[in-house]
Amino acid sequence: MSGYELDARRMLCPMPVIKTQNKVKELAVGDILSVICTDPGVLSDIPAWARINGHTILGHQDNGDEITIIVMVGS
Repeated sequence: MSGYELDARRMLCPMPVIKTQNKVKELAVGDILSVICTDPGVLSDIPAWARINGHTILGHQDNGDEITIIVMVGS
């Protein structure tokens, strides 16, 4: 298991989800991806994408300016 980071700041829907999907394709099952975003829509968009595609949301941090969503890659 390894940790990775994806910078999706200043991107609007659907780009954070598309960038997340593309990055996850490069990772192994069990890897952890931290997606850093500024679009508040990711709080619903990325979890919905993860649920449909078999990934797990481990949590998120919202500091007002940036949102970080932690995704564990599923099979």
